[in-house]
Amino acid sequence: MTDDGAGFKAHDGNGRAPVEAGPTRATAVQAAFNGLLQIRRLMNAGAADPYAVPAEWERNHVVRAVALALEAAGIAPSAVDEEGQRVATGYCVGAAETPGVARVEWLGPAGSGAAYAEQEALRRCAAVVRRLGWEALEYRGPRRRRYLEVEPPGRGRA
Repeated sequence: MTDDGAGFKAHDGNGRAPVEAGPTRATAVQAAFNGLLQIRRLMNAGAADPYAVPAEWERNHVVRAVALALEAAGIAPSAVDEEGQRVATGYCVGAAETPGVARVEWLGPAGSGAAYAEQEALRRCAAVVRRLGWEALEYRGPRRRRYLEVEPPGRGRA
């Protein structure tokens, strides 16, 4: 699960529209997600349910881990074209202002209605990451747009 160009990279919604969509991509996503679950099984061996909490790798790569969880759940990522303009409506995962926290937004092209769909879409995203043991808190930003902040459990805010 690297993103050095040689391995798998989950769509975070900040890149170009997925060229490799379809069964091949779905198989790669499922294989990466199964690998993540195996990391949890091995790294969380002392936990009552090793699959119920993020492993250390996920805590160190929160944006990548959250993007993988959302893509594996079948939620569509957003995308941009060569000029950086949004061309697809979906989730967009990036680093939050607080280190170790991911920010999830629901974005789309101008006129797509993404703002109207964001509440329900972000609730679906929150449900996905919560089932995997992450904490997801909803906030409102500029122009009252909603977003999630996703962090490992027990991290706490200062």
